[in-house]
Amino acid sequence: MMRSLLTAATGMEAQQLNIDTIANNLANVNTTAFKRSRANFHDLLYQTLRAPGQSATTGTVVPSGIQIGSGAKLSSVDKMFTDGSIIMTGKEFDFMVEGQGFFRVQKDDGNIAYTRDGHFSKDSQGRLVTQDGFPLVPEVIIPPDATDFMVGMDGIITVKVGTDTQELGSVQLANFINPPGLASLGKNLFGVSRASGEPIVGMPNQSGMGRIAQRQLEASNVDIVEEMVNMITGQRAYEINSKVIQTGDQMLQATNNIR
Repeated sequence: MMRSLLTAATGMEAQQLNIDTIANNLANVNTTAFKRSRANFHDLLYQTLRAPGQSATTGTVVPSGIQIGSGAKLSSVDKMFTDGSIIMTGKEFDFMVEGQGFFRVQKDDGNIAYTRDGHFSKDSQGRLVTQDGFPLVPEVIIPPDATDFMVGMDGIITVKVGTDTQELGSVQLANFINPPGLASLGKNLFGVSRASGEPIVGMPNQSGMGRIAQRQLEASNVDIVEEMVNMITGQRAYEINSKVIQTGDQMLQATNNIR
């Protein structure tokens, strides 16, 4: 079989995965604090017919050699943790991390997950929870008669109970040496992996952590124009690889028709 058929097939598969990544980005263009993904590729092994630097005759060396590539493959899909734009909501339980850091929440299985989505609500126990009911860590319980809920840039939470101002605790953040190494869990959550490293927990606006902004949310960092350009590029690359397969098929047909 012609090498070009298999090579072009790897190119089509790679571009299919590229389009899948772009489709997920566009599907989440309105998802709060969503971080876009970028597909990265590398070339496959080469068949060396003549090695670069091989001796041609006594005292002479070929300048380049002959190496035939065997296609492309998806090497990684990276999360791009650039900041999204600001959405002003005016809701007291909406928080945004300006800079680095993740909110910590506790899942149903007791494990800690990490999120940039600061859209919280108050549950029946007065706890701050995500839209899926996962409580913020450390737990924040708001008294039923509390008013004027405030979160400072440093994460300190204060409320008024009657005429007295009380401090309820603080919103802590976690950061990682390698945030793109976090495992995507869905529901705007991330989990620790060996690639991300262990979480570094600290107070907002200290030790490199971002600061908390109340009554606003972080929008998705997906750029629709950029994704559309990437989609067109991927589509054309897919089409041209299919043309290579068609051309290889025509060449094989011409060979079969030799009498």
